[in-house]
Amino acid sequence: MPAPALTVGSRLHVAGDLLTLLRDTTTEPRPDIQLEALTLAVAADLPVLLWGEPGIGKTAALTQLAAALDLPLTTVIASVHEPSDFSGLPIVGDDPAEQGVPMAPPDWAVRLVRAGRGLLFLDELSTAPPAVQAALLRLVLERRIGALRLPPGVRIVAAANPRASAADGWELSPPLANRFVHLNWIHDHEVVVRGLGGTWPRATLPRLDPRKLPEAVSFARRAVCEFLTARPPLVHRLPNSETRRGGPWPSPRSWEMTLHLIAFATAAGSSRDVLSLLVRGTVGDGPGLELLASLDRMDLPDPEVLLADPARAELPERGDLRQAALDAVVAAVRARPERSRWEAAWALLARAVDTGAPDLVVVPATTLAALRREDWDVPATIERLTGAVSLSRRADRAAARAGAGR
Repeated sequence: MPAPALTVGSRLHVAGDLLTLLRDTTTEPRPDIQLEALTLAVAADLPVLLWGEPGIGKTAALTQLAAALDLPLTTVIASVHEPSDFSGLPIVGDDPAEQGVPMAPPDWAVRLVRAGRGLLFLDELSTAPPAVQAALLRLVLERRIGALRLPPGVRIVAAANPRASAADGWELSPPLANRFVHLNWIHDHEVVVRGLGGTWPRATLPRLDPRKLPEAVSFARRAVCEFLTARPPLVHRLPNSETRRGGPWPSPRSWEMTLHLIAFATAAGSSRDVLSLLVRGTVGDGPGLELLASLDRMDLPDPEVLLADPARAELPERGDLRQAALDAVVAAVRARPERSRWEAAWALLARAVDTGAPDLVVVPATTLAALRREDWDVPATIERLTGAVSLSRRADRAAARAGAGR
């Protein structure tokens, strides 16, 4: 018996059922450093800008993030608005000479204030003309639209396409770019395939350990302040090219954001990969990588402690950190050259050979030997290092000969 004919309305109803099934997806816990970096910056209440090619999933990620965090999502397409939409529309009252002319906020801002919380998504930021970008400055930094101030429960995330792939794209102005944490959003093949199958990664806010909060703040302040003390030119460095000015670059404002991110990452126990994305997305690749290297050095043992008791010294396991610790010991002896300290440094190098790769002591041993005074006897410890140093040098010469032959 043939199926009964469906009316047009019934057909649309069936089509709607099919669309509902297609939209029915779930989430799962899955390691995703991009998503973790985004949620950490959102938790730190810092504006985030996602950079990525069209169709890469920036909007979908923000939609899923808002749903996972139970925040109402308000999407504003920056490129289709006028500057007055962000600075406020002038409304003439009964007595403007006495009361002035107030600036009325747009309806979406009023809804956010009434809700008291939400995720404000500024989409297509790189297609907004310079006048609109200028109007966005106060919104992004001060959370003000006209006479209205967004409540603390509102977070701001923006998205942009690179100028080459944006429709009538503009470079971001340096003042606006310097107010964001920039994250390059790229697709993960496995995430996309599994998501199209109905399961996407779950976005969750970082779990901050209440016991670590004071320690995290102290560590972050010490890390940034010690680094900038050693590298004063990086306190403020405006890039030369227009394109780089539209990305992350170091300034007092972006260093303050970096300090906040280090504190949040420390309290949350985030991985170094996540912290690397955030730091480089705030002050740029060069300063960010230098800061990350200095964070590694902050975990190094005090060279004076190592020199005080070489026999019980605990050297880092990682090769690069061990090399840095030995270099710091030699630098400490150079700063205060005394026979006892010089001999303690040799004992420490011998311990390094016994507990790790011998090639790591070649450079420190060569430098330390050059610090010897005429009245200082050669310690017996050096005999234990001679074989390792000579073997390493022979290996270097053999590699050089092989390279020359090729």
